[in-house]
Amino acid sequence: MKFTLDEIIQATDAKIIKNEGAKGTFTFSTDTRTIKPGEIYLPLKGENFNGEKFIDKALEAGAVGYFYTDAKCKVQSAKCDLILQVKDTLTAYLELANFYRRKINPKTIAITGSNGKTTTKEMVYCVLSEKFKTHKSELNFNNEIGVCKTILSMPKDTEVLVLEMGMRGLGEIELLSKYAEPDISIISNIGTAHVGRLGSRENIAKAKCEIVKYMKEGGILIAHDDELIKKEIEAKSKKQKAKSEDNTFYLLPFAFCPTYFSLDNTKIVESKIGYSKFIYKNHEYELNIEGDYNIQNSLAAIEAGLSLGMGEGEIAKGLKKYSPIEKRWEIQEIKGYKMINDSYNANPDSMVAAIKTIIDNYPSALLVLGDMGELGENEVEYHRQIGEFLVKNNKKDINVITVGKLANEITKTLNEKGIFSKNFDDNLQTSRYILDNIKIGTTIVLKASRIMKLEEIIDEVKTLK
Repeated sequence: MKFTLDEIIQATDAKIIKNEGAKGTFTFSTDTRTIKPGEIYLPLKGENFNGEKFIDKALEAGAVGYFYTDAKCKVQSAKCDLILQVKDTLTAYLELANFYRRKINPKTIAITGSNGKTTTKEMVYCVLSEKFKTHKSELNFNNEIGVCKTILSMPKDTEVLVLEMGMRGLGEIELLSKYAEPDISIISNIGTAHVGRLGSRENIAKAKCEIVKYMKEGGILIAHDDELIKKEIEAKSKKQKAKSEDNTFYLLPFAFCPTYFSLDNTKIVESKIGYSKFIYKNHEYELNIEGDYNIQNSLAAIEAGLSLGMGEGEIAKGLKKYSPIEKRWEIQEIKGYKMINDSYNANPDSMVAAIKTIIDNYPSALLVLGDMGELGENEVEYHRQIGEFLVKNNKKDINVITVGKLANEITKTLNEKGIFSKNFDDNLQTSRYILDNIKIGTTIVLKASRIMKLEEIIDEVKTLK
């Protein structure tokens, strides 16, 4: 991604404060630690940081110029060739990304959801790469900065751009949609992630459905068959229709024909450790991973492929290439244990899905369950519900230990019903218990919210004696 100065001004409406011979094309950096000589520094601001305080460091590292917003900025302008002033640097970053995306003009797919959006994104990428030159968000680059980085790193010959979009509150996905302008929007599901911030699943549905606000004309919505999603989309459609005559609102192009997917419309032919086979819309598909929720995620990828004119054979070939990424059902053999690391994140829905996958597919296992975060005032009850689910679906050879204060509610619920479970304060205690008490050959599953850093258990099992 390189911009001429004219393109920068066109994209951001920046005011040139200084230009002493800056010519050619430019790239940008938002990080003084990785900035390269000749780049323009774009300092971002947030609640707890102000990149403009590091303009001097950027110039010392070789930046040819910088953006800024503060008219009182006291940076020594003699150190650089180019100074550009904008009202807001994050908005400028988004505008630059939008300008570049429009210039390349790929089909853009935006993906969100309470659970499984990264898995869905990876599956969509695997499918579409069978036919198109496809570029995707790396890891979970799903906020404003991550989406900009993804777009601006897109090769010029990209035909399909796959963007993951996350949120922590209302309005955030709408902002991402505004600058991404999706051709296809995917909502993997509506769950309880961030319920502590948004208060209810209804508000979560409202936030996730913001992804359709700035879809292109003729765009397509692919969504899980969930009544909350349907209700929200129907409400948006009626609102848009009611106001469209005076152009107050934009008439949603997909309002009458969204595509909804559900496990209810599949026939699961085979499910075992490391493999799933199912029939969807009269065609057979395979995944090299177990779990009904993975099949559900794959339905969105199938629909994305179909919407772009791919054949079922191409889609099936792409799906079979999917493999889990780091901390998402990542399987490792460590000291004779089969350790499944699903510790990237957790909420009640994803926790139940992971537990059900183990119960359905594994004859024996040790579940290591940690705290689930951002569940609000009912966090204790949500953890007790996980314990109750385990009680109702108890199998003799599926054992449970927990890590953390909240996860102790799972242990207490099990103990109250006479089912063995132990709770530990930290990952080191947990690792020591595994090495001292769990027999070699056991499958061990790690599941918790990111704050618990359960991957430390893997490192400690590797190194402790």
